[in-house]
Amino acid sequence: MPDSILVTGIDELATASPQPVENSSTDGEGLCILRAAAFVVQDGRIAWLGKAIDAPAADQRLDLGGRAVIPGFVDSHAHLIFAGDRAAEFEARMTGTPYSAGGIRTTVAATRAADDERLRGNVRRLVAEMARQGTTTVECKTGYGLTVEGEARAIRIAREECDATTFLGAHVVPAEYANRHGEYVDLVRGPMLDACAPYADYVDVFCERGAFDEDETRQILDAAKGHGLAVRLHANQLGHGPGVQLAVEYGAASADHCTYLSDEDVAALAGSSTVATLLPGVEFSTRSPYPDARRLIDAGAAVAIATDCNPGSCYTSSMPFCIALAVREMRMSPAEALIAATLGGARALGRTDVGHLTVGARADFAVLDAPSYLHLAYRPGVPLVNSSFKEGIETARR
Repeated sequence: MPDSILVTGIDELATASPQPVENSSTDGEGLCILRAAAFVVQDGRIAWLGKAIDAPAADQRLDLGGRAVIPGFVDSHAHLIFAGDRAAEFEARMTGTPYSAGGIRTTVAATRAADDERLRGNVRRLVAEMARQGTTTVECKTGYGLTVEGEARAIRIAREECDATTFLGAHVVPAEYANRHGEYVDLVRGPMLDACAPYADYVDVFCERGAFDEDETRQILDAAKGHGLAVRLHANQLGHGPGVQLAVEYGAASADHCTYLSDEDVAALAGSSTVATLLPGVEFSTRSPYPDARRLIDAGAAVAIATDCNPGSCYTSSMPFCIALAVREMRMSPAEALIAATLGGARALGRTDVGHLTVGARADFAVLDAPSYLHLAYRPGVPLVNSSFKEGIETARR
């Protein structure tokens, strides 16, 4: 491997930098743009970035032929450890059956019946699919085993294949505990958490009607804190509830979904470090109301976009598709949507080394067959990602 690579021939470089880059301009809502750009990759990180005319010498040169470059997408919410699909459930929704969380149990049955290699192969397939669409950092949740053994193997596989891992034993209450909620909560916060904690970065709870109420959520989050684990929360997806307020109270890295928010919820998010992670693919797939991103951004809340890739409520792995939905349906500008899908996702995962392209950052980037990042929303559904790079090494090519 060469010591350094000069990446040049970049017509437009969107840095998504939290700080302005020298000679850059600001496009839309604070997105830094550098034209006729180049950067040097050394040891997997960006060692220099600026105008191509000023570029230093390097051991190797990669000419991108006038394409646009963006930071690799950071997908901070995905459920990839599963078997089977729920296409029939999707068909039923499209013909009038409303979405509920109960379909998760269908995936639980299929996942329990699958062997490790089948689950591992499915994760690898989806991570590769994400990479072909520009995603270079992936968070993965458990939640389809719902036994001590099933959740433990899921978190182990997630740790092998993904960048961040989340224990979600509190996804739904499995059928065998249907009339014993309390016993299942005790299992999640006790033996199940004990088995999964060594492999987990976070603990998550589906705090929602039909899943886990406020008291049950508190019990699980308290146990997570006792293990020294950070928390995130599925919050306010199906209706108004305590999820967002609990996320802020517990200092959660993110509150995810955030579809139904009171003024108090918005104010709490805006006054905290908790990122509001929005998942527009879910609303597209379930014909549900979209979150009001404009309201959150205008209030000063930090916002991320993620796919929520899962076999039930949102079987998409495409961050470009979610960006297009965010612009069209959630009133985000193209610049805001790109920042949310890169820097916002990084913030939701507590990462400072990814989600932006600046000196010292990891050289994770996507090359577009387009002159500008604007085409991600302008040309929805078109496979614009030419190639993806992680630590300066190409991981996928269309």
